[in-house]
Amino acid sequence: MTQVQGPPFVTGLRCRECGREYAADPIYTCEWCFGPLEVAYDYDAIAATVSRDRIEAGPLSLWRYEDLLPVRADPAVDLGTGFTPLVRADRLAAELGLGEVWIKNDTRNPTNSFKDRVVSVALSKALAFGFKVAACASTGNLANSVAAHAAHAGLRSYVFIPANLEQGKVVTTAVYGGNVVAIEGNYDDVNRLCAELAGVYEWAFVNVNMRPYYAEGSKTLAFETAEQLGWQVPDHVVVPVASGSLLTKIQKGFQELHRVGLLDEVPQVRVSGAQAAGCAPVATAFAEGSDTIRPVKPDTIAKSLAIGNPADGYFALDVVRSSGGGLAAVTDDEVVEGMRLLARTEGIFAETAGGVTVATLARLAAQGVVRPDERVVVYVTGHGLKTLEAVAGVCGPTATIPATLDAFHAAFEIEEH
Repeated sequence: MTQVQGPPFVTGLRCRECGREYAADPIYTCEWCFGPLEVAYDYDAIAATVSRDRIEAGPLSLWRYEDLLPVRADPAVDLGTGFTPLVRADRLAAELGLGEVWIKNDTRNPTNSFKDRVVSVALSKALAFGFKVAACASTGNLANSVAAHAAHAGLRSYVFIPANLEQGKVVTTAVYGGNVVAIEGNYDDVNRLCAELAGVYEWAFVNVNMRPYYAEGSKTLAFETAEQLGWQVPDHVVVPVASGSLLTKIQKGFQELHRVGLLDEVPQVRVSGAQAAGCAPVATAFAEGSDTIRPVKPDTIAKSLAIGNPADGYFALDVVRSSGGGLAAVTDDEVVEGMRLLARTEGIFAETAGGVTVATLARLAAQGVVRPDERVVVYVTGHGLKTLEAVAGVCGPTATIPATLDAFHAAFEIEEH
């Protein structure tokens, strides 16, 4: 694969375990300790260039933060991702006995999930490297996004998914015309196969050999949150946990903003994680006070979070503990109620992952982990139309009646006409 000159502020890759440094190539594992690699930046150079005014003059997308990303915005594989609404959720807060709650609504991205952030960055970097094929292992949302962005960029695509994935996510991936490969197994089986394929084919597997760059896209959720709050950070955030990468990168994003001079004070953000009880290896380790993330076989309706062996689980656990946050695992019934609660109070229809996050917010609020005196941001990462099956059995017509006034009045007691 051809090596390319990276953006001026990227110095290379660095192992998150041992600190060894590598060139900014399409690699993801340390040759010495097998730890994960992440992008390293020259933060002093960024601080000398970036400013609030420079960002605010940029596009209304994640590419307004180009200086803090590992690839240039021009040209970018860009469908208009990012700068999604940060919505004050007073009705939800009142229901849960909280004070100031905000919803970061990433259902509004082009393929209706936060995965558009990571894919836009990863495939932009893939084009810079000269790749011709995009690929991924996915529980659904990533498949949607890779297929869409690959189509936009003129890349061939292969997306690998568990065969039992929600039908809505299969259709909204296949419609883009790429190759959709259903695997008889769970996500961890899919991911294992993709790791093997990445060693055979010179393809851009966005969450394998492109993972260091892909993961950086998640930071833009933190960047936008701070900017939309008037360049301030929340006291507490609640983040869904699948691989654990999203949670760790949100914290990294807040820290980077301060490091390059965009925040006046050192961010002291408590970070809490949300998992489904049917796939909760990180929440289990937290509850047990253990540092060991024991792999599990997923069994939950929240398929987008169903990663039984999370690659960044340990790092997510460390962030939650060091920041003073909490982790909870909620049942499938609580997930459905979380989806309905958010829709009923704020008019936002979230997929099952959003139900997990809102249900976890409710659990942590009841336990006193999330406090009424905190400014809380909740990350809703995907649209409910992706997981209609979860609520189809409990959401339907209030009444079915003949087309007459008498029938309507018989069904509903209306106090005033």
